[in-house]
Amino acid sequence: MAGKSQIAGSVVAGFPSPAEQYLEPPLDLNELLVRRPAATYFVKVEGDSMTGAGINQGDLLVVDRSLTPADGDIVIAAVDGEFTVKRYRTGFKTGADGRKRRFAALEPANPAYPTITVQRGRELLMFGKVTAVIHRL
Repeated sequence: MAGKSQIAGSVVAGFPSPAEQYLEPPLDLNELLVRRPAATYFVKVEGDSMTGAGINQGDLLVVDRSLTPADGDIVIAAVDGEFTVKRYRTGFKTGADGRKRRFAALEPANPAYPTITVQRGRELLMFGKVTAVIHRL
């Protein structure tokens, strides 16, 4: 992100408070949002499958590819070569034969979309964990 902006103090989201008359040091969004610059990239969102998670059409996602996704994380993944942003679900399920088997699924945050269950024969590649969402009001 180019340039630095100024933080104009803080603002109370409850009852009003007197305005602060000073500026804090310049704000660099890279310093604020990027922990591992060499492993971080930005991606623009297309679609509405994650609106329930506060991710909307046109938002900018900050993605760290050095982090290992865990159950419940929002990730950028490719299933059979198709890229998507979804909530990663993984764990163990007991099969009809009584044996526990690991499962992986990509869950949307909009009920209009189905969960993508990754079954044998399907390729799942992780491209990073979403660490921040930037959107306009």
